[in-house]
Amino acid sequence: MDEPEAALSPLRQLSMLSRIHELVDEQSQFIIATHSPVLMAYPNSIIYEFSNEGIRESALEDTNHYLLMKQFFDDKDRLLHHLFNQE
Repeated sequence: MDEPEAALSPLRQLSMLSRIHELVDEQSQFIIATHSPVLMAYPNSIIYEFSNEGIRESALEDTNHYLLMKQFFDDKDRLLHHLFNQE
Protein backbone atom coordinates (compact mmCIF):
# COMPACT_ATOMS: atom_id res chain seq x y z
CA MET A 1 0.00 0.00 0.00
CA ASP A 2 1.25 3.46 -0.81
CA GLU A 3 0.56 5.98 1.94
CA PRO A 4 -2.85 4.62 2.94
CA GLU A 5 -2.99 7.15 5.78
CA ALA A 6 -3.05 10.14 3.41
CA ALA A 7 -6.76 10.87 3.90
CA LEU A 8 -7.11 9.38 7.39
CA SER A 9 -7.32 11.15 10.73
CA PRO A 10 -5.17 9.75 13.54
CA LEU A 11 -8.24 7.96 14.92
CA ARG A 12 -8.90 6.33 11.54
CA GLN A 13 -5.23 5.36 11.31
CA LEU A 14 -5.65 3.51 14.61
CA SER A 15 -8.74 1.81 13.20
CA MET A 16 -6.68 0.80 10.19
CA LEU A 17 -4.05 -0.70 12.51
CA SER A 18 -6.78 -2.75 14.13
CA ARG A 19 -7.91 -4.07 10.75
CA ILE A 20 -4.33 -4.81 9.69
CA HIS A 21 -3.92 -6.79 12.90
CA GLU A 22 -7.04 -8.83 12.15
CA LEU A 23 -5.69 -9.62 8.69
CA VAL A 24 -2.22 -10.50 10.03
CA ASP A 25 -3.93 -12.98 12.36
CA GLU A 26 -5.32 -14.55 9.18
CA GLN A 27 -1.76 -14.85 7.76
CA SER A 28 -1.80 -11.68 5.64
CA GLN A 29 1.39 -9.71 5.09
CA PHE A 30 1.75 -6.05 4.17
CA ILE A 31 4.28 -3.79 2.53
CA ILE A 32 3.31 -0.22 3.31
CA ALA A 33 5.00 2.99 2.19
CA THR A 34 4.08 5.54 4.85
CA HIS A 35 5.07 8.71 6.65
CA SER A 36 2.78 7.87 9.56
CA PRO A 37 4.44 7.06 12.90
CA VAL A 38 1.06 5.59 13.89
CA LEU A 39 1.23 2.97 11.13
CA MET A 40 4.95 2.41 11.66
CA ALA A 41 4.19 1.57 15.30
CA TYR A 42 2.59 -1.77 14.39
CA PRO A 43 4.22 -4.38 16.69
CA ASN A 44 7.04 -6.42 15.19
CA SER A 45 7.00 -4.48 11.93
CA ILE A 46 10.25 -4.04 10.04
CA ILE A 47 10.84 -0.43 9.08
CA TYR A 48 13.12 0.55 6.22
CA GLU A 49 13.93 4.22 5.97
CA PHE A 50 14.92 5.64 2.58
CA SER A 51 17.24 8.65 2.49
CA ASN A 52 19.95 10.24 0.36
CA GLU A 53 22.42 7.96 2.13
CA GLY A 54 20.52 4.85 1.05
CA ILE A 55 18.15 2.38 2.68
CA ARG A 56 18.51 1.29 6.28
CA GLU A 57 16.49 -0.70 8.76
CA SER A 58 15.32 1.54 11.56
CA ALA A 59 13.50 1.48 14.87
CA LEU A 60 10.35 3.62 14.93
CA GLU A 61 11.92 6.01 17.44
CA ASP A 62 14.87 6.60 15.09
CA THR A 63 12.86 7.52 11.98
CA ASN A 64 12.84 11.11 10.79
CA HIS A 65 9.03 11.17 10.84
CA TYR A 66 8.80 10.02 14.45
CA LEU A 67 11.53 12.42 15.60
CA LEU A 68 9.87 15.39 13.91
CA MET A 69 6.46 14.59 15.42
CA LYS A 70 8.02 14.02 18.85
CA GLN A 71 9.84 17.33 18.60
CA PHE A 72 6.58 19.04 17.70
CA PHE A 73 4.61 17.51 20.56
CA ASP A 74 7.41 17.94 23.11
CA ASP A 75 7.91 21.65 22.39
CA LYS A 76 5.65 22.94 19.63
CA ASP A 77 6.23 26.58 20.58
CA ARG A 78 9.98 26.28 20.04
CA LEU A 79 9.52 24.48 16.72
CA LEU A 80 7.00 27.06 15.50
CA HIS A 81 9.27 29.90 16.64
CA HIS A 82 12.13 28.55 14.50
CA LEU A 83 9.79 27.89 11.61
CA PHE A 84 8.23 31.36 11.56
CA ASN A 85 11.20 33.49 12.68
CA GLN A 86 13.77 32.65 10.05
CA GLU A 87 16.13 35.58 9.72
